[in-house]
Amino acid sequence: MIRVVVADDHAVVRRGLTGLIESTDDLEVVGVARDGREAVALVREMRPDVAVMDLQMPVMDGVEATRAIVGEASGTGVLVLTSFSDHARIDAAIGAGAVGYLLKDAEPESLLDGIRAVARGESPLDPRAARRLVSRTAHGRGGTVPSAADGAGLSPREAEVLRLVVEGLLNKQIAARLGITERTVKAHLTSAYQRIGVADRTQAALWAQRHDLGGAGGSEGARD
Repeated sequence: MIRVVVADDHAVVRRGLTGLIESTDDLEVVGVARDGREAVALVREMRPDVAVMDLQMPVMDGVEATRAIVGEASGTGVLVLTSFSDHARIDAAIGAGAVGYLLKDAEPESLLDGIRAVARGESPLDPRAARRLVSRTAHGRGGTVPSAADGAGLSPREAEVLRLVVEGLLNKQIAARLGITERTVKAHLTSAYQRIGVADRTQAALWAQRHDLGGAGGSEGARD
C-alpha cells in the first residue's frame, strides 16, 4: 500500500481527497492536516510515502511545509495540489523540494496516477505548470537547464518520449499514447537521462524544450 498524508485547509477538499484516495486498492490515507504545521508533524509521525500538499494554508503555508519535510529527509515525496499555476508559486514549490505539481481541476484518475508516480520516484507535472516552468527558464529568469550540445545521440523513440514528458504525461499515459509498455517507457527515459546528462524528469523536460523537442512530433511508427 502507498501511504498518503493529505494537507489542505478546506474541510470539503480534505474529505473529497480522502474519499477518492481510499476508494483505491493500493492507496491509503494515514493522516489529514489542516495546515502546513500539522502536515509536517504528521509526516514526522507517520512517515508516509507521499504528502499531497496544498500551497495556501494558514499557520504554515505549503511551501514552508514542503521545505521542512524535505529537509528532514523523511523519504516522503511531496506532491503539490493547488489552484495556482503562476510562475512564482511553481518556482517556490519546486525550489522547496516538491517532486510533483498538479492543479485541483485535474481529473481524479490523474491525481491518483500522480500519487503513484511520486511513490515510484517520478515527478508528475500538470502540463500548464510544466509549460510555465519551461518558459520561465527558457527566458533566463531562473531554474537550471543542463547544457548539452545538439545531437546528444537520442534515438527517435527516446526523443518522442521526451516530447511527451514536456506535455506533462506520466509514464502510464506515455505508454498508452505510444502503444508500448510502461517498463519500456522507463527504459527509454533512463537511457535519455544518461545521454543528455540530467537526473530527473523536470530537468529532462527543460532540456527537451531548450533543444526544440517540446512540440508535437515524432513518428508513431518508431521502433521501441
